[in-house]
Amino acid sequence: MVNFDDKRNFYRMLLNSEVKVTIIDDEINSEFVATCRDLSATGMAIEMSHPLEMGTRVKAKIESANASVQALDVKGKVVRIEEEATDLYLVGIAIDDMD
Repeated sequence: MVNFDDKRNFYRMLLNSEVKVTIIDDEINSEFVATCRDLSATGMAIEMSHPLEMGTRVKAKIESANASVQALDVKGKVVRIEEEATDLYLVGIAIDDMD
């Protein structure tokens, strides 16, 4: 669990939510579904079955479970990749634009 000894500027919320990811760096705008593990004001960590290249620009959308709350729709770039197990990667995305 993330604690206050973590030197981040923003607190990370632990999640286990489906996130739709679109790679905006490629010509076909590849899309896939992943799991958002945590989220802060400046980044997110997503769990997926394949790695992305460092610096890849992506769009990520998390639908809201409540109709009165707007979906989260962000753009950012891949800044971290960790292989946690066979076919399981944790990809860190730095958010630089929010719709």
